[in-house]
Amino acid sequence: MTSQMGLHDTYEDIKVLDLTENIAGPLACMIMADLGADVIKVERPVGGDSTRLLPPQHDGTGTVFSTYNRNKRSAALDIRTPAGRDAVLRIAKGTDVFVESFRPGVADRLGLGFDDLSAVNPRVIYCSIDAFGSGSLGRSRPGYDALVQAFTGIMALTGDPAGRPARTAPSAIDISTGLWATVSVMAALADRGRRSGPIKLESSLIDSALFLMSHQIVGLLAADYHPQRLGSAAPSTAPYQEYMASDGSIVVAAATDGLFAKLCTAMGLEHLTGDPRFANVEDRVLHRELLNTKLDTVFATQTCAYWLERIANAGVPVGPVNSLEAALAHPLTHERGLVVSFPADEVQVRLPIDRNRDIRLQPPPKLGQHTEEVLREAGFDPDEIRAHARPEIPLP
Repeated sequence: MTSQMGLHDTYEDIKVLDLTENIAGPLACMIMADLGADVIKVERPVGGDSTRLLPPQHDGTGTVFSTYNRNKRSAALDIRTPAGRDAVLRIAKGTDVFVESFRPGVADRLGLGFDDLSAVNPRVIYCSIDAFGSGSLGRSRPGYDALVQAFTGIMALTGDPAGRPARTAPSAIDISTGLWATVSVMAALADRGRRSGPIKLESSLIDSALFLMSHQIVGLLAADYHPQRLGSAAPSTAPYQEYMASDGSIVVAAATDGLFAKLCTAMGLEHLTGDPRFANVEDRVLHRELLNTKLDTVFATQTCAYWLERIANAGVPVGPVNSLEAALAHPLTHERGLVVSFPADEVQVRLPIDRNRDIRLQPPPKLGQHTEEVLREAGFDPDEIRAHARPEIPLP
């Protein structure tokens, strides 16, 4: 068994067994890999992680897979067979963390549930990642990011008020679930020096989605405020949204009375500050549509560049509505240094943490690239290793 977390400054002494697919689980394991942990990703011998085949692809591998599986080792094992399951259990004897993202109950049926793992490794941290939880109502629900957005009200509140509900473009639920799973594992690692025995964790997409709606939930239940779809607008202040200039869009964030007064001066609309319908934030929210009609008329008379300069010079927060291409080309994005390139044209996005920390960046593994060495480290002899080899990748 490897050393206790909390006695070391890095994750280099931590070994993680990754039996996850899609985004949430792979991201959680990748964060630990980026920080130095040895992450072994167990994949199907044929096809591997399903995201390897998703479009768009780069050099034959899905970019979703490439994004969330760097710094890992890949072991191709058929866990549906007794031999594959037993191989995982032997590897698990020397691991600190086991992460799986099967539908609730599947790991148990495969012989890789919490009880199975804790029987071979009594100090394992076992983290399950699922969609709607493992309770009686949620365990049988199939779940993906979009389904959870729809179920939790996020989709109903996203999009234009006159349009249909919209899914957020980023996989926000998957990504936030991966982050929460990482936090729970890190907390368990830090706590291992003060407790004994295995630890069972669960991170669910539905919990992450509801937490993303936390202030809307409190507003509804505590203040009887029923949020509505507002497009780019904010429910608690105005003007705070996207506006159309003559050649594109900008976002204005005049959230306070003082900023509203400055915006009106910059736009030649000083008379609006004396209008009782716009006297304070509450009034402006109540009369949002009327206020936007007056602002829209003026914004349409000039270009984005004109308004960006004029409003910024007035001390009001304002910014462009960029395409992804424009955002990546912007000097500020380059200054942040999150987008990095490897040899052989491999592109990755760094973790958005302290840039002074030494983060390793190794390309995602080929399917089964490390099967032999992983099995050898777990004590398998050459004949046993050969039995697990894929026919298309013969082992010496």
